[in-house]
Amino acid sequence: MHIAIAGNIGSGKTTLTSLLSKHFNWQPHYEDVDTNPYLHSFYDEMQRWSFNLQVYFLNSRFRQVVDIRKGGKTVIQDRTIYEDAHIFAPNLHDMGLMDTRDFENYKSLFELMVTFIQPPDLLVYLRGSVPSLVRNIQKRGRPYEEAIRLDYLKRLNERYEAWISAYDIGKLLIIDIDQIDFANNPEDLGQIIDKINANIHGLFQ
Repeated sequence: MHIAIAGNIGSGKTTLTSLLSKHFNWQPHYEDVDTNPYLHSFYDEMQRWSFNLQVYFLNSRFRQVVDIRKGGKTVIQDRTIYEDAHIFAPNLHDMGLMDTRDFENYKSLFELMVTFIQPPDLLVYLRGSVPSLVRNIQKRGRPYEEAIRLDYLKRLNERYEAWISAYDIGKLLIIDIDQIDFANNPEDLGQIIDKINANIHGLFQ
């Protein structure tokens, strides 16, 4: 089974992936942040490196999904290939940080890739307001994230909401991070676990 955690920067995807992998004994697949060769360059010079970064993420996550389906284990994945294509790449294009030629090339590559993969069995979307996202980003203190602007997070949130409202390729569970603190409150984490159990066993609540 393939469970995926989706959400904006700072929504708590990696934390929840870790907590759920430990609870359910699922194999975690994390976003390639620390070893990503383009990320620091991108935040320093977005227009120059946006296409390179997005293609790197696309390739990395495509490989992840292929490995997940081959592996035969239950896997929980930190961020999906769909977020790259429906949120981050088009946002960079609209902001003038990825030119149309590169964006069309990127889209064509994504459209080919998704014909070879299956969507997650359950998508867990972490919805959060910009203040909640900023608080979490500041808490983890990654130097290259200090330059992230509020309007950038707001644009991404709008794209996430548009994508989620039309998501119809699998089961979907929405968690509002403004209302809970699953990282520090075991009861809040327990509620999420109960909802995931209900969804993966074919029940809805």
